[in-house]
Amino acid sequence: MAVMEIEGLIWNEYFQFVLILASFAILTKIVHFSLAIYLKAFAARTKTDIDDIILKIITKPLCIFILLTGFYFALKSLSALAPFSAKIDAAFFVGTVLLLSLIVTRILSALISRWLKVQKKFEKMPKLMGSVVATVVYLMAFLMILDHFEIEISPLLAAFGLGGLVVALALQNTLSNLFAGLHIITDRPINVGDFIDIEGGPSGFVEDIGWRSTRVRTLPNTLVIVPNAKLAESIIVNNSLPLLEMAAVVQCGVAYGSDLEKVEQVTIDVAKQIQKTVPGAIKNFEPFIRYHTFGDSNINFSVILRVEEPVAKYLVMHEFIKALKGRYDKEGIEISWPVRKIYYAKSH
Repeated sequence: MAVMEIEGLIWNEYFQFVLILASFAILTKIVHFSLAIYLKAFAARTKTDIDDIILKIITKPLCIFILLTGFYFALKSLSALAPFSAKIDAAFFVGTVLLLSLIVTRILSALISRWLKVQKKFEKMPKLMGSVVATVVYLMAFLMILDHFEIEISPLLAAFGLGGLVVALALQNTLSNLFAGLHIITDRPINVGDFIDIEGGPSGFVEDIGWRSTRVRTLPNTLVIVPNAKLAESIIVNNSLPLLEMAAVVQCGVAYGSDLEKVEQVTIDVAKQIQKTVPGAIKNFEPFIRYHTFGDSNINFSVILRVEEPVAKYLVMHEFIKALKGRYDKEGIEISWPVRKIYYAKSH
């Protein structure tokens, strides 16, 4: 009779084991269906897509966590595994910490990439920052696991600190460029695609901001590699901020005998024509001139036009100078050049 009761108890335990697994499997299906249908539909109605990204990230790990929890409780229900209860608890704790670390790192990496808003082919720096964040999160998870098992972590922290100091000294320049790159990406004085002028350096479009260097594509279509540390210390003129539109200023001068009212009228007439016809010029912008200097041979002035983007100023200025020279020749307006008079002294 006692043997039959024991066998019945064992069968009852295995039935509970299967019942717990089946219950959590059904719960997983319900949660997955709810996340995939109802919450996804709700997230789709919001203005931002951050919730869609987070929902996509947590769906699969959450389902795995529910199954892992069900497997844990199912194993705990078996009396035969009672001697191994502590090991089962430890394994469940480690699995839970690692799974939560995975969810946190994926969410943070997605938010970083979304925040930086770079093109797909320029994702080296966001990926690097995501790797740094993942390393920090997993290191914290590792320390939590060690603390759970009551393993002394002070010697490890001291060893990590000493090892980190040695590595930092050996890789001083590399780390300097790395943190300068992180500073550039977070402070955002420049962005990928901006047209910049670097003090004492090249002008061009920012192609990529990497972990060590920034790549600048010049107008002749050459690629200049600038170390991030040097770039961070330089004075940078960002022609793309706050807007792509910018002024195109042409310096000019006319002879002292010119009628300045006529010069202004003719110059503005030519500039208006250029604004309306040349690609890249702002069509509705009203150009103007400003006299500013009595030069050696000319009365000098600036002609201010406006273009849609920095690189467009070269074509606009090119066409304007050609058109203005032709119109001045037609109107009899003289652009003088420096004249030198040389006197020879007579010897006695």
